[in-house]
Amino acid sequence: MRWLTVDERRLKGQARRKQVPRQAHAEFYAKKRKTDALTLLRRSARGRMPALIKIKNERMAASPFGYFRGAVPVMAADLATLLNTGLIVQLCGDAHVRNLGAYAAEDGRLIFDINDFDETIRGPFEWDLKRMAASLVVAGRESGNRDNICEPAVLRFIASYSERIRAYAVMPVLEMTRDQISRIEEVAPVHLALKKALRATPMHTLEQLTEIVPGGDTRRPDASRRFKEIKPLLTRLTGPKADEVVASLKSYRKTLQPQRQHFLAQYRPVDVCFKVVGTGSVGLRDYCIYMEGNGPGDPLFLQIKEEATSAYAPYSKQSGAAHRNYANQGQRVVEGQRLIQTGTDILLGWTRIDGRDYLVRRLSDHKASIEVEDLKGEGLLEYAQLCGELLARGHARSGDAAQIAGYVGSGEGFANALAQFGCKYADQTEKDWTELKRTTAEA
Repeated sequence: MRWLTVDERRLKGQARRKQVPRQAHAEFYAKKRKTDALTLLRRSARGRMPALIKIKNERMAASPFGYFRGAVPVMAADLATLLNTGLIVQLCGDAHVRNLGAYAAEDGRLIFDINDFDETIRGPFEWDLKRMAASLVVAGRESGNRDNICEPAVLRFIASYSERIRAYAVMPVLEMTRDQISRIEEVAPVHLALKKALRATPMHTLEQLTEIVPGGDTRRPDASRRFKEIKPLLTRLTGPKADEVVASLKSYRKTLQPQRQHFLAQYRPVDVCFKVVGTGSVGLRDYCIYMEGNGPGDPLFLQIKEEATSAYAPYSKQSGAAHRNYANQGQRVVEGQRLIQTGTDILLGWTRIDGRDYLVRRLSDHKASIEVEDLKGEGLLEYAQLCGELLARGHARSGDAAQIAGYVGSGEGFANALAQFGCKYADQTEKDWTELKRTTAEA
């Protein structure tokens, strides 16, 4: 089998324009929906904890962007009704402005990158771009911008993506995989997120989530601690359920590299809680284990987060993506994250509890994301440009940058189409949000 050159691969991507013209990406027709949005959301709630569904609906009903964050099943179904390029990458799956964030790399450096992979799966590269484009408009409007700022933000996002993907197409492969984007701290919303991330240490989490056991000496730094009770958002677990969660660490350890198993073995479990997190994840089971290494001053918080099947799974095969049947959905998330991110959590792994699949990772270790309120005017434009660069790097790491570069070309026509799509989908999101808000109020 003869290897194709970069130019040959670029021409293959360019040929895809005949099947899916770049201007076709402006299209979105709500009339093509086979199932209405609220029905899709109800279906996605199956298997979740019924008592928490109300919290999820309330968080989604709070604002159009809150709705957008929890409505991945709706957008996945909508994207599946559109023509797609068949240029396959590892999708983030839930690419929106708050799913990029800061976190600590293995060497302790703060990194800002795509940082949420619950929906990751193989799929057409433009699905990530369309979700991010729509999020820029929805979040941009929510922070007070008019469409004369939101549309240029999408244009800058796609122009940045296109420029970067062209660079990655000709870059040495290993150099591409470790490429760093140097201007990150210059982006105002990101600079604020990095400042928050510096404060998000394990000791900070200790103060936020735990308390000294009643009867202990509050003056002693080594006083025993346990999780606080902030029901229904934070609930201590004891007895058989807590034992079951701790027991899941045994199979989790096997998913780590040997040296990381050694590091983990030096921590002992102290307490266990159930925690409500996010918007789209509300209703799924989420546990946290508080552990200690070299005494109380060395806390480790492990999050054990239930992972359901990706919302894109029913549509990935018809999009031309090879679909792997994972034995554990936590493994799907871990492998997708490792493929896309430049530096992943050293304790990232997976496990199973009571027949359900879970992702395991460190909780809040220098993690922080941008605030929607910071996306005003030039802040939105700067951030949109960075989003393009980061998604391009993730797609180059997991797909064929040369073919994608051949398809998008200079990016101008593609950008105009995505800007139109972003506004159309933002309008539809606001309509869907209004309907959800009405039904939530009536419930």
